[in-house]
Amino acid sequence: MLSKILFDADPAGINFASNTDEYDPEVETILPRLKDASNEADVRQIIHGEFCRWFDAETAGPVDAYVDIAAKFWTEWQRYARLEMKNGCQRDEY
Repeated sequence: MLSKILFDADPAGINFASNTDEYDPEVETILPRLKDASNEADVRQIIHGEFCRWFDAETAGPVDAYVDIAAKFWTEWQRYARLEMKNGCQRDEY
């Protein structure tokens, strides 16, 4: 789901319609950091930071460009956390 959010938003301009797994590596480095996020603003900083690391600051663009992406990630992260708490175990859904 998180890769799809990035693919649809395409912050790095690498969506060529058929490469739907293109953002998987970025998600793999974002996910471990989400546990430290307390809100959407934290998530926005995490995602933007990873895009600066994976690409460069110019390609990543301004942190404010990640507001919608961060909101969607935060929603999914909260849903995941609720499922994990409800089931008492980790889910490999992302």
